[in-house]
Parts: sequence; structure tokens; C-alpha cells
Amino acid sequence: MFRVLLWCFVVCLFMGLMSCGKQQDVNKLIPIEDFFIKPEKSNFRLSPDGKKIAYLGVDDHCRNIFVLDLQDKSKSKQLTYQSDMNVQYFFWASDSAIVYANSHSPGDSLRVFAISIRTEKSIALLPPKKAKLRWLNPQTLYGNYLLASLNDRDSTVFDLYRIFLDGTAPQLVSQNPGNVSNWFPSPDGKVRLAVTSDSVQESILYRADESSTFNRVTITDYQTLIQPLGFVKNATNLVYALSNHERDKLALVEYDISTGKEERLLYSNSQVDIEPFGYSDNLREMVFSQYTLDRPEKLFFNKDFQHDFEKLSALFKDQSIDILDTDTSLHQWIVKIYTDVNAGGVYHYDAVKGKTNLLSDINPNLSTYTLSHKEPINFQSRDGLTLHGYLTYPQGKTREELPVVVLVHDGPNRRETADFDAEVQFLANRGYLVFQLNYRGSAGYGKKFWAAGFKEWGGKIQSDIIDGVTWLIHQGIVDKKRVAIMGTGFGGYSALHAATYNSSFYRCAISMSGYTNLFTYFKEIPPHQKQYVRLFYNIIGNPNKEYELFKAISPVFHADRVKIPVLFAQGGSDRYSSLTDANQFVQKLKNNNVPIKYIYREDEGRRFKSEENIVSYYQEVEAFLQKYLQ
Repeated sequence: MFRVLLWCFVVCLFMGLMSCGKQQDVNKLIPIEDFFIKPEKSNFRLSPDGKKIAYLGVDDHCRNIFVLDLQDKSKSKQLTYQSDMNVQYFFWASDSAIVYANSHSPGDSLRVFAISIRTEKSIALLPPKKAKLRWLNPQTLYGNYLLASLNDRDSTVFDLYRIFLDGTAPQLVSQNPGNVSNWFPSPDGKVRLAVTSDSVQESILYRADESSTFNRVTITDYQTLIQPLGFVKNATNLVYALSNHERDKLALVEYDISTGKEERLLYSNSQVDIEPFGYSDNLREMVFSQYTLDRPEKLFFNKDFQHDFEKLSALFKDQSIDILDTDTSLHQWIVKIYTDVNAGGVYHYDAVKGKTNLLSDINPNLSTYTLSHKEPINFQSRDGLTLHGYLTYPQGKTREELPVVVLVHDGPNRRETADFDAEVQFLANRGYLVFQLNYRGSAGYGKKFWAAGFKEWGGKIQSDIIDGVTWLIHQGIVDKKRVAIMGTGFGGYSALHAATYNSSFYRCAISMSGYTNLFTYFKEIPPHQKQYVRLFYNIIGNPNKEYELFKAISPVFHADRVKIPVLFAQGGSDRYSSLTDANQFVQKLKNNNVPIKYIYREDEGRRFKSEENIVSYYQEVEAFLQKYLQ
């Protein structure tokens, strides 16, 4: 009897200690650097035959290419040895060669090479030049050449070239008449399909062969999209495409590019757009289709592939799986597996053997902590629009009258999903409810929802955000006296707009690279994106014809209305947010004795990339919110 009592006491004591330990874990402040650690390995890509995996790793402080031999690990090796610049990107041109580009920065001169896997010898594919190059998809070797478009002749247009793997001078295939935005090669390497655009009107052009002239077969407006994904097997005039022509949501269709007619509808979803995934370049068929309500969902057309996916899913139950790459046989995969509370990892999956191998943890430092799930919500805006969003609650807090950080996504033509977000988890760990909203104008919900955000940057989009917070207040979830707003790019602009026009509603605002002057935003558009100006006129407005609108919604002209504390971070290389305007805005707040914390990093762009600068920024965010929101 005594032994039984003693055993019960030990068990209860152990469970109590475990419970205490778990509670400490729940309430523990996680070091900032643990949230934003960058994996040392990235950009994993399978060779076409599935025998090797190439990836980017760090050596001598620079990103270099490494190759993992799946059949003989002893043959795995480092392929490039850059010591003064980074490999910016790479792809497999064949089983024996990789194409890559390197530079000191994304704005540096174009330098593109091919490197032999066996000899490790690099060949320059074209001389260094100040130009932009766009590889055509699929990035496939046609005999001894690849296809790419290059704005070497005129910085505003991209001509079509053959780029030879042996370093022979590029060969012009077609000169861009000035309005071709995309070229699409057939499986035989002949370019029969092109898309022209002035950003407001788009046309599909078709030719039977490269000796013929292009004929226009379809004209669409800027709200209508017909996006080719790949050619139908054994056809040169049929493609799989995403289309919202005469429908609201993007659907998967079979499309005849010779006539400009939709042949048949393959799949659609009534709530969201279909996404551009699932086409196999080797099989020349749709293997699956994908859409996202909260998490990615797939509909399979290839039963073998579906069977392999289901085997993989059984190994990682209740987790999201993104297919990053496959070999040509579809037997070897690179996948990312994650949840909303786990950054997850990148795996090699051998579908034949049904086995996985971890290639890289995305953030192993967070694996031992208890993080917070994202909870989907929806509500009605003041004008009756259904809006979707996510709430992430802080661990260990009652769900009543919480301080909230409204985290506004960039774009605005993007969207939030229920995936892992390090910034969200950082804020929740610091004790704040995080509210993310897919306001009108966000992507993924159809063209009507997208168009509802046109010319509403400073209007109904901001009202949607306020409506969401007001709904949370009425639900008893949020303390109306402790509401902060935060974001980057457009999200940063929304934070500055809120501080300018709604100081009585928000307690404080945090802006990373927020636009202060929308007149300047248009002036800073680079030459190779000038074709999109007319589209921006329709989405944002025309600064030449709508001067009063632009002045009204540009925070720099109304900084005297800001009454709440502001944290403003700015990168010196951010071409869309003028440093002069940012400094002027900050100085006006200082002159009015409004609390302002200004963070300027000369070598950073819209988002800080240096780990030191990232950690320093979030340290300032933590201190700022602790001071003004708690």
C-alpha cells in the first residue's frame, strides 16, 4: 500500500513539474533573433534525371552553389567559389550543366554563366552589361540553346533571344515591336505564342511557325486574365491556362491559341481563384490544380501522382505540403512541409520508395516553443462586402479586451493565408493579438473583389481595416484604447495613413518603407516597368489628372494631423519610397513634438535583409509597443 501511495505521489509530482515547465514555455519570451534566423541552405532544385540536388549555401560569407549526389553521397561537392559576390539564382539547364547569375546586388550588372557539373568550369553566356534578362518558361535546353528575353537594345522592351550554352553570342529570334510583355515557347523550342500589353489592354498573338507573322486572336482588358501554363500534349495550338474571361474567378481551362477560344473548363472554385501550379513540362499535362481558402488545397488529375502525394501526406498529417520541384519522371520531389505554428522544413521525397529526407530546417530555433495558431474569421464591411482575415492570439492570455496589432499586408495585390509567419509569431509572443485582413483589392478572391480596391488606397481599403477592428471591439476581443497598426510597403503606407487621418482610433503606428508621397511613387518607376504606368493609373489614380486625390492621400502633405507615436523605418535603396519625402515627414512630426522613432539603413531596400538590421528593427518594434500599447 505504501508503495502504491509513493508511486502516485511521484507521478503527481512529475506531472506537476511537467505542467509547470510547459506553462513556463507558453509564457516565455522567445529571443528576437530566433524568429528571424535565415536558413544556411536554400533554393533546392532537382536535376532533370532526379539523381542530384543543387542548392544555395554560404561559403566565405557569399551564397554559392552546392550539389548533393543522391546516388553517391561521396560525390557531393561545392560547385562555385564566389568570395566577393553572391549567386543570385540558378537552374538546371541539363543533367550536366547549371546556369547561374552572380552580382554584388540585384541592381548590379548582368552576369550569367553556365557551369559544368563534372569539370566545374564556368563559361560566360554573355558579356557583363547593364540590362535585364528574363528566362522563358520552361527553363529548358533546346538542343544547345535556351530562350530568354533581354532589354539590351531598349531598356523599356524585351527582345527574344537564343542564349547558347557554349558561350556563342546570343542570337536574336524576334525583335519586340514595343508591346510584347511575354513570349511562350512550344515544346519544340519554337515561339508560337506571345502576349502584348500596354497594361490596360492585353492581346494574345499566335503564329503557326517562326517564319510566319504573329496574328492577334484575343483582346482583353486589364481586369481579365488569360494566363498560359503550358502546351497540351501533341498540340501546338492548345494550352492549359488560367482564365477569368466572362467569369469572376480564375479557372483552369483548355484554350485554343490559334482561334482565341476557350475549348473547355477543367476546374474552378466558387470562392477563390485557381493558382498557377500543377503543370508538368515533361508530361505536358496538368498533374494537379491548386487553390487556397486558408491553406493550399489540391485537385489531382494524375492518379499516380495523387497516390504518391497521399503517401507523403500520411507521413505528415495535418501539415501543408508545397511541391517546389520534381524531376522529369515525377518520381523525385522537393517539398516544403509546414504548419501555421511551425516554419517546417524542405525535404527530398523519393516517391518510388515512399521515403523522405530532410534537406533543411527553415527555423529549427523555434521548434521547442509553443506558438499560436491562426484562426480564420470573416465579417461584413460597412458597405456589405464579406471580408476574410486571421486572428493570432497570444499564448496564456484571456481572449477579452486584448491589445491588438493590425498587421497590414503589402501589395495591395497580395493576400494573407494560414501559413507560418515569423512576424506574426513574434508579435503574439510579446502578448499582442495580431489581426491580418484581406481587404478589398487583395488577390485571390476574384476580379470583382480586386477591382473594389481600385482608387481606394486612401479610402475604402482603410475603412475595411477600421471596420475589422471595430468588429473585434464589438465582439469584446479587443481593447479599443490599445490598437496599433503596422506594415511594410503598402502596409507601411496604411500605417502612416492611419496615423495621419485616424489618430483618434489608433494608439500608435509602425511603418516599414511606407509610401509618404504617391506623386514620387510614380516618378520612381524604373524604365523596364514603364508599361505598367497606365495600369497604375486605373488602380491607384493618375497624378497628372487627379492631383487633388493624390495630395489628399499622401501623408507627407498632412503630417501636421498626426497625433500618435510613429515608428518609421526606411531603407536607402528603396526606389519606391523617397528618402527626401520620408525625411520631410519625420521632421514635421518632430517639429510638432509628436513622438517619432526614425530608423534609417542606407544599404537596405524595402525590406531589411541584413540579419543584424532585422534584429535591431524588431528590438525597436518591441520597445515601441511596450511603451505605447501595453
